[in-house]
Amino acid sequence: MSNKTTRSDIQKGPQRTPTEQSSRTGEIQAFLKKANALAKAKPPGSGRLLFALDATMSRQPTWDTACHLQGEMFREVVDIGTLDIQLVYFRGLSECRASKWVQDGQTLAGMMSRITCQGGHTQIGRALKHAIAETKRKKIDAVVFIGDSMEENADDLCMLAGELGMRKVPAFMFQEGRDSVAEATFRELARLTNGAFCRFDEGSAKQLGELLRAVAVYAAGGYKALVAYGSKGGNGGQKLLEQMR
Repeated sequence: MSNKTTRSDIQKGPQRTPTEQSSRTGEIQAFLKKANALAKAKPPGSGRLLFALDATMSRQPTWDTACHLQGEMFREVVDIGTLDIQLVYFRGLSECRASKWVQDGQTLAGMMSRITCQGGHTQIGRALKHAIAETKRKKIDAVVFIGDSMEENADDLCMLAGELGMRKVPAFMFQEGRDSVAEATFRELARLTNGAFCRFDEGSAKQLGELLRAVAVYAAGGYKALVAYGSKGGNGGQKLLEQMR
């Protein structure tokens, strides 16, 4: 597969009601609990993270933010070990590409900046197949997927997720927006891989960044690294890691 990359910009969204906020908090806490359990089984060292993105036209407004957040993932693990990240994205009618494995945010950001979103259907299945092929070559510690819709056969995707689960590759599924079909499928893919699901919207870029950084720390250093990361303090990130403990 050839190299390529992306952009995303999340604007402040409408205020959520107390009920919506409570539901969102519950989802995040469930996500953190799952990430914590996975991290305890990972020894400190190096990590390999496959970062999969939906680059169809509906994602264009949030593409610049994705570029920014991936850089933060690298910065969080610099004192823990190494983090290799491979970008996988799909767009258009049949395009699904993977970058080389990289160890610095600047290189990845450069690749992402050259990608523009194009109209087309989702190709989550191709991204999952690629993750399976990659982990057969060399173990992947986690898959992160960010998308807003699902237009494929859910049972086919679940079969692929089941294989990832058997190979002990958790999928962290992040959903932008509130598409009910996508949510049901993403939750099941996360369950089958022993991963986790969390939904975000246009007003929660900071929240998404905290979750991505937590996954990166888990992939690179395991539970002890998460504890050390939490002890550093720092606004929302500190609160996130206190919950993970």
